[in-house]
Amino acid sequence: MSSPALSGGGGLFTGFTKLCKGLAVVLIGGHILVQLFPPAVTYLALIPARTIPFAWNLLTAGYTEQTIYGVAISVFALLFMGKLLEPIWGSKEFVKFIFIVNVLTYICVFITAIALYYATRLEVYLYMPISGFHGVLAGFLVGIKQIVPDQELSVISIKAKWLPSIMILLSIIASFFLADSAAYLPIFGTYMSWIYLRYLQRRSETNFRGDPSDEFAFATFFPEFIRPVINPISSIFHRMFCGRSDISNDGKAYEMGGFPLPGSDTFEASRRRERGARALEERLATEKLPVATSADGSHIDASEEV
Repeated sequence: MSSPALSGGGGLFTGFTKLCKGLAVVLIGGHILVQLFPPAVTYLALIPARTIPFAWNLLTAGYTEQTIYGVAISVFALLFMGKLLEPIWGSKEFVKFIFIVNVLTYICVFITAIALYYATRLEVYLYMPISGFHGVLAGFLVGIKQIVPDQELSVISIKAKWLPSIMILLSIIASFFLADSAAYLPIFGTYMSWIYLRYLQRRSETNFRGDPSDEFAFATFFPEFIRPVINPISSIFHRMFCGRSDISNDGKAYEMGGFPLPGSDTFEASRRRERGARALEERLATEKLPVATSADGSHIDASEEV
């Protein structure tokens, strides 16, 4: 049976969670605030030269959209990707993911902006206000890659597992044409979310942390022909940023007597993908169920006839 595409049916614009709606209001409210009071950008957006002592902008910058296009894209993507991710992760984990990925992304952007200034001596890297939710949106794509990697977008027929890679490629291309550190937000958002999901996210059903499956390795973000080059590099980054390599003791802790426990590589990865695909199928089935009319004029849901 073919897997369903990542799209909705007649209920495309329904089923958004209350949490996502609330976050959408925050994004819209932040945009309205900086439009009505432009000086607010100084306090809400990330301006590397002023981050000390305004350290709170490492948090607030992610929820401050400066353009109408930015807020429209962020709200649209938040509602639709949150519609898939929040029911699977749970509201508490969904908020935790957004908070952690947002802060870590802007810390990386701050460090990058300082480094670019010292490398180029261009003050634009120090004083240009950087903000936007697209670092977290890139993280959502990584979550979708983890849960339903083989699902396809019905519009362009691309599998979900390639969405983060496409986002990274577009960001790299943009960085060559824009003297704006905001171009690096999706890159860092992708990597920070992968680190969190790979090593730190606690799975309530098994009480283990992370996803050690081969299907979610860092090299899977790249085409097959380049993976032999990426694998040695990624192991260095594992040790540098995560304190472990691909052959860490944590991976062995998922086994007992040579048999995988729940939470291990293949078993847990398969469970997560099956759960994500099942949730997506149920949602699409619910949205597409036809409504029939009986002889007496009453409506009968197709699910009841089955």
